[in-house]
Amino acid sequence: MRCLKKIKISPIQIITLGFAFIILIGAILLSLPIASKDFHSIPFVNALFTSTSATCVTGLVVYDTYTQFSLFGQLVIICLIQVGGLGFMMITTLFLMMTRRKIGLSERSVLAESVNAFQIGGVVRLTKRITICTAILESVGALLLAIRFCPQMGLVTGIYYAIFHSISAFCNAGFDLMGRFDPYISLIPYQSDILINFTIMALIVMGGLGFIVWNDVMERKLCYRRYRLHTKIVLLSTVFLIIGGAVLFYIMEKDNTLAAMKPIDKLVTSLFQSISPRTAGFNSVDMGGLTEGGTFLLMLLMIIGASPGSTGGGIKTTTIMVILMATVAYIRNTNDINIFHRRLESNALKRAVCCVTIYIILSIIGIFLLIIGQKLPIKDVIFETLSAISTVGLSTGITRELDTLSRLVIILLMYSGRVGSLTLITAVLVRTKPGFRNPEEKVIIG
Repeated sequence: MRCLKKIKISPIQIITLGFAFIILIGAILLSLPIASKDFHSIPFVNALFTSTSATCVTGLVVYDTYTQFSLFGQLVIICLIQVGGLGFMMITTLFLMMTRRKIGLSERSVLAESVNAFQIGGVVRLTKRITICTAILESVGALLLAIRFCPQMGLVTGIYYAIFHSISAFCNAGFDLMGRFDPYISLIPYQSDILINFTIMALIVMGGLGFIVWNDVMERKLCYRRYRLHTKIVLLSTVFLIIGGAVLFYIMEKDNTLAAMKPIDKLVTSLFQSISPRTAGFNSVDMGGLTEGGTFLLMLLMIIGASPGSTGGGIKTTTIMVILMATVAYIRNTNDINIFHRRLESNALKRAVCCVTIYIILSIIGIFLLIIGQKLPIKDVIFETLSAISTVGLSTGITRELDTLSRLVIILLMYSGRVGSLTLITAVLVRTKPGFRNPEEKVIIG
């Protein structure tokens, strides 16, 4: 950190480079012969793809995790998921605290940027709280999953599977070891299992709410009236998306993928497929068998994604809410953007529009590059592109068919989706210093 401070690198650039470094280390480890069950090295591009998918908590794979990777390789993947979910800077800060080293202002600044904290003050205390909560939630999740896995797989294997899938679910990664039943099957074998489904769903939701929301709820308990505006927006939009998404998925798929299920299984599956597409990547139905309406719904949920400062991706729930409320304000002919009796800061709309614009531009570029690279169905290409840039991990199956160039495109999309499209652009481009303002002139819009 001290050497980075000397060359005057910004907190955003540190985060961007830090994730790239972790991905590179992971790719080197996964390309080693010991990482594969057959003790043969996999191509470095495929190792880089897997490392990026794990670190960026996406879940897109070119190999089935259970079938291809040895215990060493699986442990590398789950470590990358944990580091990627919490953020490498948070892991670094915890190491500094454990070694009793002083955490300076520059480190606190990077840490605040990493967890999307409102201010630098109290960020170290927030880090400790996040770590403790993460350990508790993942442990409880693992305990619940072990209740089902241990009788089926034995004590040691069951505990290992429970820990792996608890971390993967909480970090919204979507990696699984269900290849022991059938490669690339995800959680379809547990489609009717209430315990597995609700445990995974709860972990996904908790990981996707965001660290700032956790902290706010812990400090203000269940007093909703006293929550920060950010927390209120996140909770409201999350509940709406879960319920609305489940209802729409049921309507779209009741005569298709849900047709042969019992009523309770239809409800659970609809809820699961409403929650998972918002960056988790697990699936309990065949993605390739969805109707056009079901596929389109999942695409919309992938685009929206989770909330800021969470383990998930997408353009974020708060971004969508700011744009919607700005639209309402314009229709009502009011100057301010108001929600929950609060006025949003003037820069909020500009940042939200920038996030959406950059997201759309990168998605379009990714779609075009994949179409040019290979002759694939346009629906599958769009689905895969959105899944990558939103760090979701759901796939119609074409990821394994992509050539080297197309896989590099997906790698870049996953990377930009995890560090944040706006963050990545900001880190790369040099900001111009404010100068004189140009003359104002009107442009006709709409």
